[in-house]
Amino acid sequence: MLRYCGSVWDCRWFWLSLVRADLRTRYRRSFLGLGWSLLHPIAMTIVLCTVFHGLFDVAVEEYAPYLLTGLCFWNALTAIAIGGCGCLYQAENYIRQHPAPLAIYPLRTVLGAGFHFLVALLVAVVLTWSLRGFDNVAALYSIVPALVILVVAGWSLAVLTGIANVYFPDTLHLVEVVLQLMFYATPIIYPPRLLADKGLGWLVSYNPLANLVQLLRAPILDGQPASAATYAIAVLATLAILGAATLALKKLERSLIFHM
Repeated sequence: MLRYCGSVWDCRWFWLSLVRADLRTRYRRSFLGLGWSLLHPIAMTIVLCTVFHGLFDVAVEEYAPYLLTGLCFWNALTAIAIGGCGCLYQAENYIRQHPAPLAIYPLRTVLGAGFHFLVALLVAVVLTWSLRGFDNVAALYSIVPALVILVVAGWSLAVLTGIANVYFPDTLHLVEVVLQLMFYATPIIYPPRLLADKGLGWLVSYNPLANLVQLLRAPILDGQPASAATYAIAVLATLAILGAATLALKKLERSLIFHM
């Protein structure tokens, strides 16, 4: 695995150029440019905060940062999962002509989504600071290991959805359905206590996505790193999906081109 990662690193100028090309193409001749990527989470935060903060009995200054942080995470996850489905077909010409590690193309998707995620997360941090302030700025450093976990998990997810879509063309539709279901099973727009009050707190405790988003929310909203239990579940889930992605690459990478 280390050798494979080394070969991916050796191709870094190639996949970095692909990411830059994707970003330039996306915002070419655009009036707002990068602002379009921020418009959706900000607009959703305004609308949902207006509607739900009273329903959930949460103050606006508490709910708005909570909601925006969750939407940043969820939009990135959606972009990675759905973008991963088409990442190999998008790079089919490169795959046929250049014997580079297949994992660089899902990585391309992850880095593109990650760029927009970081910009949106910065907005969430600024919003939190302006509405609530920070009691412990040092806790923000714990976002760094959280980002490492999220990148590994996202990269692995994009590998799996990309390979699955080659063999099963309906993967994209299945992923969209699963994401829709998981959106409501994960505390993105509602506080976790709502499920706990209904006796469904286990949906949050053992939901890997809930623990992944908590890695970001804890330092930003609570001023402290996420708990050891949260990190443990997030890391175990990441290792599981990483293992599945590694196995899929090992078994299918060389023969995948014949199915495209």
